[in-house]
Amino acid sequence: MILLSDPVIGRIPVEEDGDPVLDLANVPALRVDPREAAGNPFHARLRSGVVDRLVIAQTLLPPGLRFLVVEGLRPIRLQKTYFDAHVDRLRLDHPGRDEAWYHQRAGRYISPPEVAPHVAGAAVDLTLLGPDGTELSLGTEVNDTDTEDCHTAATTISPEAAGRRRLLCDALTQAGLVNYPTEWWHWSYGDRYWAHVTGARAARYGPVSV
Repeated sequence: MILLSDPVIGRIPVEEDGDPVLDLANVPALRVDPREAAGNPFHARLRSGVVDRLVIAQTLLPPGLRFLVVEGLRPIRLQKTYFDAHVDRLRLDHPGRDEAWYHQRAGRYISPPEVAPHVAGAAVDLTLLGPDGTELSLGTEVNDTDTEDCHTAATTISPEAAGRRRLLCDALTQAGLVNYPTEWWHWSYGDRYWAHVTGARAARYGPVSV
């Protein structure tokens, strides 16, 4: 498994194509959850290329299911705060390691700011809603960290949750997004990790200034 903290990701060039950042408040097809709004006022914004593919992916879900978008664009300063806080927790839990180990380990669940897909408006954290609009269980909460159950292919979750993950994955993959395999909820398009997974020569999106 290649992590976002792996140097191979950082070496991928970015050729910014200028796709605009859209506010999902103006995209009625997609439902946005407000849970991240207090800490990140940009949480409902994404590159247009990502939005187009999310709308397509939602049409590929079984009837009655739809996406719930939890977080999109994240300012680089906020990404750094999250990453540094996770490194600090790792230092407490695993004292005596070198800085390279903490950086690499933190990258399992929080992307280093310099390569983070969220800061480019290229990544979305999302889950599923049922026919009655209730959030469905996919085995863990969105943004749980550092547990094997968060891994997209986890075998320790219930068969029902695993089946829902497969539905999510099938729709988003068909629409052209890629998953970060330690986080079932994290999907992206146009960023460096997408370029690595798809074999693209360069990422399409670099950091967004907000």
